[in-house]
Amino acid sequence: MKINVIFAAKDFSRASLILEMLNRQGYSVLTSHRSREVMGMLSEKSFDLVVIGQTLADEDGLAFLKNLRAKNKTIPVIAMLESPDTYLDHMPAGLTLEALLPHGHGAFGGHNAHQPPRISYKLAFFQLGADECLSYSQDLHESMARIRAVVRRTASAQPDEVIKLNEIEINLSSYTVRISGKEITVTAKEFDLLYVFLSSPNRVLSRPYLI
Repeated sequence: MKINVIFAAKDFSRASLILEMLNRQGYSVLTSHRSREVMGMLSEKSFDLVVIGQTLADEDGLAFLKNLRAKNKTIPVIAMLESPDTYLDHMPAGLTLEALLPHGHGAFGGHNAHQPPRISYKLAFFQLGADECLSYSQDLHESMARIRAVVRRTASAQPDEVIKLNEIEINLSSYTVRISGKEITVTAKEFDLLYVFLSSPNRVLSRPYLI
């Protein structure tokens, strides 16, 4: 099953590793800097996941998520944060404090009219409808596991994507390996290497390529 992903962010310099991992594991990823372009892509083609950075070139990521959820309440959305502990330093255009605070949370850090509460980007993204929040500083394999979990929860039933060579079989949907029908335990790095080997039969692969 090919998973189609849109990755929207102002700058992709910090996203290179996660983008490479997505592509290596069979995800079809399109990138965009602008919210308008993303909305146009969503209207023209079916996508399985949208990844949103904190900021886009033409809009704050939170404002974009609010607009996206107003039009599409079902597509899975993952927010990619600069840091897991980043707090808002301003209120994005079109958003209010009430929209970002949990309903009925009367004493948020003891704030009052003269001392507005500190709101994390993670909380704000979740409040506006994100299914998951990750950060660039997070372990890469944990991030991939969380992405796969979101896709599993939200994707419609599809046959598993399996690559098989002789007795070795790897399942890209469940991230499992079987040899002669028996499931074996492998590390994430071992799984990645098996994927490369099985998808490149009869080809000599150099060490730099594998790294």
